[in-house]
Amino acid sequence: MAAFRIPQIPRYAPGAWLLTVSLLLLTGCGSEEREDGGAQRPPAQVAVERVEPRTVPLQRDYAGRVHGAREVEVRARINGILEERLYREGEPVQAGDALFRIDRAPFEARLEEALAQRQLARAELEKAEREWRRIARLYERDAVSERERDSAESAHALAGAAVTAAQAQVTQARLQLDYTVVKAPVDGVTSMEAYPEGSLVDLGTLLTRIVQHDPVHVRFALPEDDAAIQRTARRARAASEGDDAAFRRTATLRLPDGSEYEHPGEIDFTASTIDHGTGSVSARAIFPNPDGAIIPGQFVRLDVVLDTLDEVFLVPERIVGEGPEGPQLFVVESEAARARPVELGPVTREGRVIRSGLEAGDLVVVSGHAGLFDGRPVAPTQASDAAGGANGNNSENAHHEEAR
Repeated sequence: MAAFRIPQIPRYAPGAWLLTVSLLLLTGCGSEEREDGGAQRPPAQVAVERVEPRTVPLQRDYAGRVHGAREVEVRARINGILEERLYREGEPVQAGDALFRIDRAPFEARLEEALAQRQLARAELEKAEREWRRIARLYERDAVSERERDSAESAHALAGAAVTAAQAQVTQARLQLDYTVVKAPVDGVTSMEAYPEGSLVDLGTLLTRIVQHDPVHVRFALPEDDAAIQRTARRARAASEGDDAAFRRTATLRLPDGSEYEHPGEIDFTASTIDHGTGSVSARAIFPNPDGAIIPGQFVRLDVVLDTLDEVFLVPERIVGEGPEGPQLFVVESEAARARPVELGPVTREGRVIRSGLEAGDLVVVSGHAGLFDGRPVAPTQASDAAGGANGNNSENAHHEEAR
C-alpha cells in the first residue's frame, strides 16, 4: 500500500483527525480495487433481432418523362391549296381517317393527261407490233434485208418501253390525286392545325401532329452502376430462363400527385452505351394507358426492380460498423456480444443486404451499441418487445455508457 503523509491539522479545527483517518481508509480501499483489476461492468442492455435468409428485390427509383408510343408529324405530300380540315383538333382519330383535303383539280387534269399519253403509247405499240410481224415474214422469204428486220424489231421494243413509261406516269398521277386527301398514319390524338384553309402548302409542309396515347413510353436514365446491375441480372437470367424471359423487366409508375398507377409496365429498351456527358444509360418503359390517365409530357417516377437477390440477409443500415477486418455486425452468442465480419451487398429501401458472414437464426444487435465491444456480456431483449418501457431503458443505458 502506498504511503501517505498526514497533513498538519490546526488545533482550532474540531474533528479534523477523524476526517483525515476516514479519507485515508477510503483511499486505501480504492487502491486495492484497482490492483485487483477494476470493477466489472454490468451486462449491456441491447435489443436483438433474429435474422433469416430471404429473397430481396433490388429496387430503384428514377425520374422519367412520358412520351406517346408514336408521335407522328403529318405533312403534305404534294403542292397545292389547302381546301378543308376534316377533323376536330385535339380529338382521337383512327389510322386512315381523312384529316385534310387539298385542291384536286390540278391533279385530276394531270391524271387525264397521263391516261391520254398511255393510250397514245399503246397505239404506237400496236402499230410497231404489226410492222414487226410484217417485216419478220418478209425476212423469212428473203424479201427484205436484215437491217430492215432489225430496225422493225427495235421500233417494236421502243414502243413497248414507251407504254411502260406512260403507265408509270398514270400511276404517279393517281398517287398525287390520292395525296390530296391527307390521312392519319396511326391511331392517336391530333394537335392544332398548322395552316388554315386556303393556305398554299408545299411538299413536306407540316400540317399537324398525332400522338398515340395508348400505350405510352416513359423515358428515363439509369446510372452507370445500376445499368451494370441490370446487365448482370439479364445475363444470369438468360442462362437459366432463356433470352425472352431475361429481357422482361417490370416497372411501377407513380403519378405526379404521388399515387401509384394501376397498370404495371415493362422495360423494353436499354441503351448499350453510356452517355459521356451524363454518365448514364438511356432506358425506356412501356405502359398501357386505356383510360388516358397518363398524359405525354408529364414528369413521373418509376420504381424498377433491377435484380432479385436470393438467400441473403437484410439488416438496418445504421447497425453496420467498421472493424479491424472491415464491415462488421454484433451478434449475441452465449449472452455475450461478438463482432462478426460481414460482406456487404447493396442498400435497399428496407435496409442493407448482407451477402455473407451471418447464419440463419443469428441474433443481431439492432440497438444499444454504445460501449459495446467484442466479448462484453449483454442482456438481450427482442427488438419488437423493446417498443415500450424497455426501449426507454435502453436509451438511458446508452447515454450512461457513453458518459462512462
